[in-house]
Amino acid sequence: MTVAIAAAIAVLTGVAAGLGIGLATGKAVDAIARQPEAAGDIRTALILGCALAEATAIYGLVIGFLCLMRMGVLNGTYVDMSLQDGLRYFAACMPIAIGGGISAVAQGRVAAGSINILARQPEHWSKGMVLCIVVEFYAILSLLASIMMLLNIG
Repeated sequence: MTVAIAAAIAVLTGVAAGLGIGLATGKAVDAIARQPEAAGDIRTALILGCALAEATAIYGLVIGFLCLMRMGVLNGTYVDMSLQDGLRYFAACMPIAIGGGISAVAQGRVAAGSINILARQPEHWSKGMVLCIVVEFYAILSLLASIMMLLNIG
């Protein structure tokens, strides 16, 4: 039961990714309303920023599936485990749930800022996209921490 809860919490990074993507999309709509002639460039920047935020949701999904695989749910051989082992799985899902969730929202905010740069100074749009990649680095670190913790559970 605890592992199933841990897997669900890991998958909740998708909610944070949705929030981040919503923030970026709202700014993109505002930017297109101000400068309709730049709609194509704004859409491109939005897609790049959203792809990075969505990658964080995929990281959470991977960790959720790893938990379910280790529990035996996916192959039909349920492993009975102690509460202590279940709490270890729960703890292993926390880095991606917390770090990935925060990173996904932050990526949406940075993508929104990048879209604002594009709307005001189109020649500098890539500076904002580079900052989205910097924020993605922390989601990758959270993913690696969760994987390392999962692989070291009994």
